[in-house]
Amino acid sequence: MSILVTGGTGLVGHAIANICNEYAYKFVFIGSKDCDLTNLEATRELFKSIRPKYVIHLAANVGGVFKNIHCKVEMYEKNILINHNVIKVSHEFSVEKVVSCLSTCIFPDKTTYPINESMLHDGPPHTSNEAYAYSKRMLEVQSKAYQQQYGDKFICVIPTNIYGPHDNFSLDDGHVIPALIHRCYLNKHNNVDFVVRGSGSPLRQFIFSKDLAKLMLWVLEEYDELETIILSGNEGSEITIKEVSELIAKAYDYSEYITYDTSYTDGQYKKTADNSKLMGILGDFAFTTIEQGIQESVNWFIQNNHNCRK
Repeated sequence: MSILVTGGTGLVGHAIANICNEYAYKFVFIGSKDCDLTNLEATRELFKSIRPKYVIHLAANVGGVFKNIHCKVEMYEKNILINHNVIKVSHEFSVEKVVSCLSTCIFPDKTTYPINESMLHDGPPHTSNEAYAYSKRMLEVQSKAYQQQYGDKFICVIPTNIYGPHDNFSLDDGHVIPALIHRCYLNKHNNVDFVVRGSGSPLRQFIFSKDLAKLMLWVLEEYDELETIILSGNEGSEITIKEVSELIAKAYDYSEYITYDTSYTDGQYKKTADNSKLMGILGDFAFTTIEQGIQESVNWFIQNNHNCRK
């Protein structure tokens, strides 16, 4: 039985690769260099050669606040094409189950908290990432359409902010934790202040990539519902960007040099997700603490900064 993992060379793909020997499947990890998923015929040829029984769909054009604001066309069009092709071809090749990855940033900006799975389409997303957000919402719409018309088991999961080894540590396009890890490394090396963009006040929930990898496989094997499910850490896991920055600085032994550049936008202030559905089904799960996860991520970046994505 084969599992095709799109986006298999990215953050979560690497995390799944690190635990795949614990499962009785043949995993095939595909990155953008292996197949252009924006091309329908190329996607068909990929599925024809692999004939996967299952698909874990991680592939996406992603980035931080800066990229979402300044590259709206690419963020929308590339993701729409990738998702359309993967879902359409999964149906054509009778894939038994598809698990597709969304994001909490696609929830409405004006809403009540905590957010649950039923609130995904209740209003527009934050303007800072609206193009990306709408493309990801359409992935859920498309998946549900195939469920309803053809009975396909095409499931969507919504993780909170993912971080860990093999992330994109770009200063401009990376998400907040990897970008800050890279910036602090450079600032310490150059003996200058560790400058954090924004006020540091927004609240975020994070999930370590290894934890998400385990949960994605759990969804594939054991989650029998067709409804979208939030994959998030324990209740009360929200943390400010300021606290995250302090943990990163502490990991570098550079705590006294943090400053905040408030000329940069903070983006959405909060997007608290409710994981009660997950925990009600799964029960106990040993989530990695943010302190441990950041330390592991910093250690990995120090060891791999010369050849990692950045």
